[in-house]
Amino acid sequence: MNTFGLIFRLTSFGESHGGAIGGVIDGCPAGILLDTDFIQSELNRRRPGQSDLTTSRKEPDEVKFLSGIYEGKTTGTPVGFIVHNTNQHSSDYEDLKNVFRPSHADYTYQSKYGVREHRGGGRSSARESISRVVGGAIAKLALKKIGISVVAYTSQVGTIQLNRPYSELNFNNIEKTPVRCPDLDRANQMIELIQRVKSEGDTIGGVISCVCKGIPPGLGEPVFGKLHAALGSAMLSINAAKGFDYGMGFAEIHKKGSETNDLFYRKANGKIGTKTNHSGGIQGGISNGEDIYFRVAFKPVATLLKKQITVNNLGEEFILEVKGRHDPCVLPRAVPIVEAMAAMTILDYYLINDGKLHPFIDKQSKNNC
Repeated sequence: MNTFGLIFRLTSFGESHGGAIGGVIDGCPAGILLDTDFIQSELNRRRPGQSDLTTSRKEPDEVKFLSGIYEGKTTGTPVGFIVHNTNQHSSDYEDLKNVFRPSHADYTYQSKYGVREHRGGGRSSARESISRVVGGAIAKLALKKIGISVVAYTSQVGTIQLNRPYSELNFNNIEKTPVRCPDLDRANQMIELIQRVKSEGDTIGGVISCVCKGIPPGLGEPVFGKLHAALGSAMLSINAAKGFDYGMGFAEIHKKGSETNDLFYRKANGKIGTKTNHSGGIQGGISNGEDIYFRVAFKPVATLLKKQITVNNLGEEFILEVKGRHDPCVLPRAVPIVEAMAAMTILDYYLINDGKLHPFIDKQSKNNC
């Protein structure tokens, strides 16, 4: 299960302390202008060492494309890429070779495979998300051609949360703070909280919100391929993700139907729309043309710089004192990962629904065939 998607398919490979992380994208539409500067900027948003809110591991995370591109555009054939690991400190993990770290994948991987990569968690490391961000960046470039945008931001850290709807937020502020929160006052409070928790050798979780605009009605399948189910599956595949809801989500259970129904009306342009968007742009598992918005809850990072009692592979008690470089909060670096998974899901479902690649090909190119 290292492949994501049905038509736009990403297969990723690599481990945290291996030679490289990489992937192959199959089903990528032809004619996408591969803006390598944009793709690298997306990786820069995810990479470690970008602020004192993240791990101090220094990695350039420079992507190299190997196939599927001609004269700067995708050809419709598999797009191969690779990102080399350059700054591993594998010795930091030597004492953990036979120890099960609390709330990590050590015990479960050992139980399933009978062997595990103890250095940085191997395949279970969040470093695997590099491939997702590259795939998501290409998906974003494709979606941009058909007027679809995907934006995520930190909406809660610990108990500090945004209480305003996304329509009242200035998304231009997201990249102005290292925590990636569009409310600058709340962002400063979040930063202070993360720094305080970090100084204690502890970690903290929170919520990332995501908004997808320009989605046409009709994306999604009516029963087992519901669009919100696909988005939920994509988000819960991200390391440390613990929960997903869309639209009003769990807040809707406290309301009456008369308070939550989205009433239809005819817009000035003659199209059908809804006066409210409590449904989060999806009804019956299919997009209705309104903005899709959802939230993803992330747990506190499992690696603490505090002593913890655990056991080794013999069941013997072990006092765990972790070394190395770790994030006190996953949220700032998870924002581009959430966007990437959303973009790949939306593009995949667009291709499933449309079945034609013509929106991505310039008319002049088609006429020359």
